[in-house]
Amino acid sequence: MCSAASVICAAPAAAQSAAEPVAAPDPSPSSPLAGTVDSAADPNARATFTSADFERFAPRNALDMAQQVPGFTIREGGNDRGLGQADTNVLINGRRISGKSNGPVDALQRIPVEDVVRLELVDGASLDIGGLSGQVLNVVTQSTGRITGQFRYSAEWRSSGVPFRWGDGQVSLAGGGEKTEWTLALENDAGRRGDAGIERVFDGAGNLIDTRQEQSNFNGDRMTLSGSFARTASNGNVLNLTGQVGGNLFDQREVSERTGTISASDRLREFTSSEDEFNYELSADYSFALGGGQLKLIGFTRYEDSPTRSEVLTTFADGAAPDGSVFIRDADEGETILRSEYSFAGLGGDFQFALEGVRNFLDINSAFEERDDSGTLQPVDFEGATARVEEDRAETSLTYSRALSPKVQLQVSVGGEYSKISQSGALGQTRSFQRPKGFIALDWNANSSLDLSGRIERQVGQLSFFDFIATTNLDQDRTNVTNSNLVPPQSWLFEVEASQSFGDLGSLNLRGFYEDISDIVDLIPIEGGGQAPGNIDSALIYGLSGELTLLFDPIGIKGLRLDTEIEYSESEVLDPLLGTPREISNQRYLEFEAELRQDFTGSPWAIGAAFFADDNRANVRLDEIADRTESPGFLRVFIENKDVFGLTLRGRIANLLDRRNNLDRTIFTDRAAGIVEFREERRRGFGTIFSVDIEGSF
Repeated sequence: MCSAASVICAAPAAAQSAAEPVAAPDPSPSSPLAGTVDSAADPNARATFTSADFERFAPRNALDMAQQVPGFTIREGGNDRGLGQADTNVLINGRRISGKSNGPVDALQRIPVEDVVRLELVDGASLDIGGLSGQVLNVVTQSTGRITGQFRYSAEWRSSGVPFRWGDGQVSLAGGGEKTEWTLALENDAGRRGDAGIERVFDGAGNLIDTRQEQSNFNGDRMTLSGSFARTASNGNVLNLTGQVGGNLFDQREVSERTGTISASDRLREFTSSEDEFNYELSADYSFALGGGQLKLIGFTRYEDSPTRSEVLTTFADGAAPDGSVFIRDADEGETILRSEYSFAGLGGDFQFALEGVRNFLDINSAFEERDDSGTLQPVDFEGATARVEEDRAETSLTYSRALSPKVQLQVSVGGEYSKISQSGALGQTRSFQRPKGFIALDWNANSSLDLSGRIERQVGQLSFFDFIATTNLDQDRTNVTNSNLVPPQSWLFEVEASQSFGDLGSLNLRGFYEDISDIVDLIPIEGGGQAPGNIDSALIYGLSGELTLLFDPIGIKGLRLDTEIEYSESEVLDPLLGTPREISNQRYLEFEAELRQDFTGSPWAIGAAFFADDNRANVRLDEIADRTESPGFLRVFIENKDVFGLTLRGRIANLLDRRNNLDRTIFTDRAAGIVEFREERRRGFGTIFSVDIEGSF
């Protein structure tokens, strides 16, 4: 199943993952995806799938197939420090995807189904790729030698004051020959979102002091041109190139009509925000035999320029001078990585020695203006809002993989990193850190239907350089001062995973996790006044996640399938103000998704429904607690025809339970003493969502 984004932005992806055909398909559902054993597949494969196994869904690309593998969910990754060891659970031709924003979903979506030989679910610890354990999907491809194309277009209407979304779509090409494969895709990920409703404000005694009728709109267009090229030489050397260039245009506007005792006059408050981002990402890797082993050289670079502007303007019915402020920021950020991996056999297994060097930077220039008593904007000094943060880092690791028995696979890694972080400006400084890293992982094929895996890992987290630099949120009237004393968090991670196959009935995958974190980043008081992201000594996160697929063909209901995915977690950290335990601020602790799909035998028609629900813990600041909820859950239904002149047509109606965006925000005069200044209660709806998808191949 696909992970779902916030339902304000778009419907969860599960409705769109339901198959896009190559051509007029056989309307009869094929085998119920139990998976088979393929003599050409990896000998450690738990199950193997071909395009015939997904025929009922009429897939058009490798992503469509991967999303329908029972009990498997793609892990995007891309948030680890540098490239490091593998942080996704998808390989292409046994090789990890070396991109970040241009990750597994983008890569699989560009591969046409004609080029997919098979999909293999393998034991991660059995591979000579550091960082993998549990279920890993290896997509084996081979170019057909001809150029093929596919396209997708989606239009969307909403019933509550949101513009028609007409510009969302993608077109891609793929080709190659006996030794080469290439892909190219042009995409616009468009969003037209918004909500409307009432907000009430109460004073510390609970008296209503302000009533606000509000409407917000969020318009975004993320345009990308991406591609890949792979060549295998006659001597076995392999070259891979991937790249992406794009822009992100985003505009937000919120209008709030206000009346109440807060002001002697009724007011109209407008908040606007915009971003015009340009970005690119390039990566290359080259593998070749050397000295009895295999050397892989990887180069990666990314850059992003993000100029933003936010303004809040309040005008008064009695003609008083307007109030408000403007915050302008231009952020340039980049990352350059050079990595080498040398793999060789030894001690009955496989070794991999890796060495990586990384250069990161964030350069921010900011300007802040406030309106004076006459309503004229005047510049205001905002200390710490203009600065540059740089990090130079080197890390090394040695990983050993081997089979302890025909059913038990072991992978062990030891390593460490050195980093130097510097920040410019009067409050800046330069510091260096040394951190150990490593893990031990076991995969056990307990029997023909049950696989168990476990993992213990010492991790080093990635700091957000934006946390170092002072900033303000004009919409919520929040300010973070600068803090140059941040250190990278570290953690011990313990995981166990069980994958149970039910044969033709489906599969179940369960994962338990426990993470003991040192120096977690949260908001803390800063010496000299104010608050900013900083380190808290320790925290805990633990929970359970699972994916269940049930296939109803064996019990006589042909073409019916149920996919469910759930994750629940608890957490604990000591509040830096109160010194008492609480949940980690803004942590997502519950996520549940279920999709029921019926493909009709002897017909290209399919129908289905999907339900999604999630919840986050409250966002806690030194002077504020904000609890954002979206209730009830999000329900969507769809109807699909997989052969309309060779195209797939899908209609969707979403938000049938009238999910709403709620925010309860309490501002304290003194949170430690429990003295409330005021409380906001927001209730907004975003209406019913109607959409149409058209997909085809050429």
